[in-house]
Amino acid sequence: MSASSKLEGDARDRLIVALDVPSRTEALRLADQLSGVCSWVKVGLELYLAAGNGVVEELQRRDYSVFLDLKFHDIPTTVAGAVRSAASLGVSLLTVHAAGGPAMLAAAALAASNFVDPPWLLAVTVLTSMGRPELAATGIEMSPNEQVLRLALMAQANGIDGLVCSAQEVQALRHELRRDVQLVVPGIRPAGTSVSDQKRVATPADAIRAGADMLVVGRPITRAADPTRAALAILEEMNRALADAH
Repeated sequence: MSASSKLEGDARDRLIVALDVPSRTEALRLADQLSGVCSWVKVGLELYLAAGNGVVEELQRRDYSVFLDLKFHDIPTTVAGAVRSAASLGVSLLTVHAAGGPAMLAAAALAASNFVDPPWLLAVTVLTSMGRPELAATGIEMSPNEQVLRLALMAQANGIDGLVCSAQEVQALRHELRRDVQLVVPGIRPAGTSVSDQKRVATPADAIRAGADMLVVGRPITRAADPTRAALAILEEMNRALADAH
């Protein structure tokens, strides 16, 4: 099923649980616990390198839509090939780094477009673990907001479907981008929980009210004593915010 058809429902269709765990066994255990509660899961580098394509296929057999978050960043030809390989798995969302530049982004978009039911391509703008000092250390003197907008406009111009950004940039992006550009927001932390290594964070309700399309939540769910209960609490908060928005 395409990503676009997944956004017609309530919060259950907008919450992505990040299975950032080191083994297939642990990932599938969490997936089984959350069965019937969540529709989306994210497979990132840690899990993918441990379990490969097999875990993606197992999650799809459990009726999950999969966000494959490998953040491709290489020369255009290599990224285009990687997109084709990932799209052949039937994943629904796929990330590339916006910092790869216009030619790389355009090559990724073209590669995805050749599939009948292509994944949405998301361009990662500025990691939510980075603030202004971290950007400056890489030679970028812009604020995170300014850099995110610059990368977002470049991604939109080169055929990318959506962006990964923090909740702090969502409102500004909504003013500058087409409405059909999807904004996927990590760094989500319910009130009172630890921010861990994140810098630019928001509560689920704040992110939804700002205009986020989908939220990525990992540790507040996966490391909770009761992951199902934690996910349901976040879904309830998201649904309240969605109701307020209407």
